[in-house]
Amino acid sequence: MVNAKIPSRRDYFKELAKGMPADALVVTCLGNSSYLWAAINDRPENFYFEDAMGLALPFALGLASAQPDRRVIVVEGDGGLLMHMGALATVGAVAPDNLTIILMQNGVHAASGGQPLTNQGLDLAAVAQSLGLARAKTVTSTRELKIALTEMLDRKGPEFIAAKLEPDLQVVQPPYPFNPVVTKTRFSRAIDAPHYIPAIFGVGRMESLD
Repeated sequence: MVNAKIPSRRDYFKELAKGMPADALVVTCLGNSSYLWAAINDRPENFYFEDAMGLALPFALGLASAQPDRRVIVVEGDGGLLMHMGALATVGAVAPDNLTIILMQNGVHAASGGQPLTNQGLDLAAVAQSLGLARAKTVTSTRELKIALTEMLDRKGPEFIAAKLEPDLQVVQPPYPFNPVVTKTRFSRAIDAPHYIPAIFGVGRMESLD
């Protein structure tokens, strides 16, 4: 029997682009997740992280709490998750109805050169379950991801999907150079959030949306 090939990050992302709600807010972690998602499905409702490893999930948790009527999907890496495991414990405690975590599980710190994780054998779906995320599973094919995304739309509660893939260390070129200020401003407009106006002297202020 020939073993099926493990999907690539691109394979999973193409399925995600087809299966997610049209108004979903998508947060991607630094490196190839952000670059590739921008190349496949760039839109104002995407928030691309750069140079902040492990902080995509805490950001997405806050976003899910602030935007309870929209599905929030966060794509995090296994290395980033292990750096800030407390965020996953907090998700289990808060249990937002509208948050889906898709973990790119490749066993390495791809964004920093491909160093292997301290413990590559961890069952991170089981870890998520132990932290209070009852709906946690591992997928090894795009078909399994498609089914998981369909289930996500039919029920409430945080979802955790660990997508197994081979290490992909070749850096993907985004469709345009990322500018964090532009990313933040564009995303803020997409969710109708006021823009923070800094001040040289004194305290800044939030702009009026009137």
